[in-house]
Amino acid sequence: MATVSPSSTPNPDATKYDLDTTLPSTINFKSAEAAAGNSFAAAVFETPGVASIFGVKNFVTVTRMPGTEWADIHAAVEKAAAEHL
Repeated sequence: MATVSPSSTPNPDATKYDLDTTLPSTINFKSAEAAAGNSFAAAVFETPGVASIFGVKNFVTVTRMPGTEWADIHAAVEKAAAEHL
């Protein structure tokens, strides 16, 4: 059960999530279809407005579609990390 700690980035449409665990491999997905084989990323992509997910070592960066609210994405990343990492 991993936990996340969000922090802002220079890009207002991206948030970095520090993990208290290490990812088993680098992830880089630009669509839900591409993430289908990764349970964590697939769960995050279920949230409307997620544009891409990149992760390496102990962090994940999620980019949203412009204008999407962050609240649902934050909740989805927290839930997916707890359930799949």
